[in-house]
Amino acid sequence: MTRVRQRPRTERRRDPLAPLGVIRRLEVGPVSLEKRRLVTPYRVTTARGVAETELAYSYEEDVFDPSSPSDLNLAHVIGAQVALNYGLFCDEIVLRGALDAVDEAFLAASARNTAREIYVKKFLEPNPFLRGEAASLATVRRRDYLRARLVFPDAVKTRPDLHTAWSTSHRQHAVLSSGGKDSLLTYGLLRELGLGTHPIFLNESGRHWFTALNAYRHFASSVPGTARVWTSSDRVFSWMLRHLPFVRPDFADLRSDEYPIRLWTVAVFLFGALPLLRKRGIGRLLIGDEYDTSQRTSFRGITHYDGLYDQSRYFDEALSRYFGRKGWGVTQFSILRPLSELLVQKTLAERYPDLLPLQVSCHAAHRAAGTVRPCGRCEKCRRIVAMLVALDQDPGVCGYLPEQEAACLAALPDQGIHQERAGVAQLAHMLREKGRLKGSAVGGIRPRPHAEALRVRTDPERSPLSAIPGDLRQPLARMFLDHAEGAARRVGRVWIETDLLRDIERSAPYPFEPSVDEPGGESPAGGSRSFILGELSWPEAAERFRQVDVALLPVGSTEQHGPHLPLDTDAFDADLTARRVAAACSEPRPLVLPLIPYGVSYAHEDFAGTLSVSPETLAQAVYEIGLNIAREGVTKLVIVNGHGGNGPALHFAAQKINREAHIFTCVDTGETSDLDVSEICDVKNDAHAGDIETSTSLAVRPELVRMDRAVKFVPEFSSSYLDFTSRRAVGWYARTARISPSGVLGDPTRATREKGERIWEVSVRRLVELVESLKRLSLDEIYQKRY
Repeated sequence: MTRVRQRPRTERRRDPLAPLGVIRRLEVGPVSLEKRRLVTPYRVTTARGVAETELAYSYEEDVFDPSSPSDLNLAHVIGAQVALNYGLFCDEIVLRGALDAVDEAFLAASARNTAREIYVKKFLEPNPFLRGEAASLATVRRRDYLRARLVFPDAVKTRPDLHTAWSTSHRQHAVLSSGGKDSLLTYGLLRELGLGTHPIFLNESGRHWFTALNAYRHFASSVPGTARVWTSSDRVFSWMLRHLPFVRPDFADLRSDEYPIRLWTVAVFLFGALPLLRKRGIGRLLIGDEYDTSQRTSFRGITHYDGLYDQSRYFDEALSRYFGRKGWGVTQFSILRPLSELLVQKTLAERYPDLLPLQVSCHAAHRAAGTVRPCGRCEKCRRIVAMLVALDQDPGVCGYLPEQEAACLAALPDQGIHQERAGVAQLAHMLREKGRLKGSAVGGIRPRPHAEALRVRTDPERSPLSAIPGDLRQPLARMFLDHAEGAARRVGRVWIETDLLRDIERSAPYPFEPSVDEPGGESPAGGSRSFILGELSWPEAAERFRQVDVALLPVGSTEQHGPHLPLDTDAFDADLTARRVAAACSEPRPLVLPLIPYGVSYAHEDFAGTLSVSPETLAQAVYEIGLNIAREGVTKLVIVNGHGGNGPALHFAAQKINREAHIFTCVDTGETSDLDVSEICDVKNDAHAGDIETSTSLAVRPELVRMDRAVKFVPEFSSSYLDFTSRRAVGWYARTARISPSGVLGDPTRATREKGERIWEVSVRRLVELVESLKRLSLDEIYQKRY
């Protein structure tokens, strides 16, 4: 079945952007895949005929299995990115190959956003590359600027086997690297923190690679984990321009600080890096943009992201959500958004003088004397030279000749620079104070102190603390403050001085990673969240029920867990699991209901502290909660069960809820991740307080684990059909004391925090996958798959 994403009928009647419709059909794929290479055909049909080229990515190591459906899926997503720049110009874009519904939704949203951005930034604003009617388009305000119909002809037949979750670690970081100051500073900070860091360079086929060449040579020879991916994207971008008759044919010879058309560019590179992240188990992807890239603005009544969407915080969040829905275990963010560009340059120069000489920030860098040097004439060069001079740094360290330095400073008054207004005013003020400003203003912006440009800035829209994972916030803040003039927090339209470290203590958790931010950090009872039902007022709850139809009900127990673990292990783990799952889900996040801390634990009653309820009591409580939550509008209830003995009662309750409330209800006692966990902990009959539960406790509450009291007791049974961990085992019941004198069934002495972290990661990720799939489905679609 061919799937087509169409615009609303009212917007197809008469397209005001008809002068841009010069390509009848852009066909992408299917991909040809090898272990180290992917090739995606690009086929353009215009009034003049059909032309074809290839988009290629090459790797220096094996990253693909050509026979794997999930590898083909990843390759097709990579190959589609360049095409998203041309939704304004095509009647139809056909994306062939192994793409699923999650991919379709992401690609369609990205194409729509890019079409809007290109319309405003490349056609309504001045663009020296344009000619003819397209150079003077009228302003048209409408909801959707995507002209092309998106067609996914292979949607059904390629869908079934595409989802393979990646095993990644959030302790491993990939830096999307270039010769720019942002990626160099990001690498330096992570290196100083002693974190697993992989600089990944994307080698474009054109001259743009020159900006990265100095840095790449240095990293390749001295930094383990450095990688390079070659792509022909530059050639494809230029090839596409030749099919756009409104673009000047001499575009390659025209000097400009902007690309003629494209604005969806960063994704072309970062998707190319993903196969390396998967192979290396890297869970974090860092891009290097600072404070002024995340902005929403309006041009003649058209809201947009000022051409910076793919460098913004909003882009990071969209990609993190997409990666989560795919089960890829990767989050994307920048650690530099609280810094101005001036403060980024200052921190790099002062803290990492070994990295500063590698910086090549230039639109027209060139080779000279065995190295790469900046041109000294473009807008980027003016900006970098001005900042280095203002900061008492020698531009010669970055390759600028004295005459280039003088020319850049001389051009500042008339030609200006592309930087936030406050930053330009502060920079001009610093240059004037040093007697280095060759006029009364910089591009019309007069010198004026803006102290916030040299402070660490937290802004609820552009640079919230919650956009950085919690384990990085405190150490990064301390390093930033070594070079900043304090910190500032935006309140309304003004900046107020603030205690950054104290703000971090009160800040919200990072929403895209199901992990405790710091050892001994967040407990289930800590931190107000809009998805925790018990922390809401009734008006807030009413609003949330209007937004979400999925709820998580954690159920645990209060019972013995050997002489070394706390009695509330099952209850704590169920509650923390539900909260982590909700935090890692995309908006609208599922509601987490209050924990039921008591379970069916009569098997452990011979040990002190066990507080058990009957199966009838537990089932009735869950049943009544289910009916109540259904009346609030919840149609999908996931019971997160932390205690195996609760299973029969919970399944009975789920059946009654479904029968009477007619909502979807399921019980997860670890079934979504049992296969993954068994590969991490393989102790036979590890059923209670053994390797698994002790490891997970060490990962989140090490202070409550008494390893000096841990004792091994792995039970042996007369029949293999009685083994708890056998796939052929029957369900059977006995009092634990008859089997184990300590209450332990397993081997807690083999437990480690590292195992526990891996178990938490995979357990939460699998439940997130379940919840995300439920969110996208109606009850009808749950009961029967429909397309």
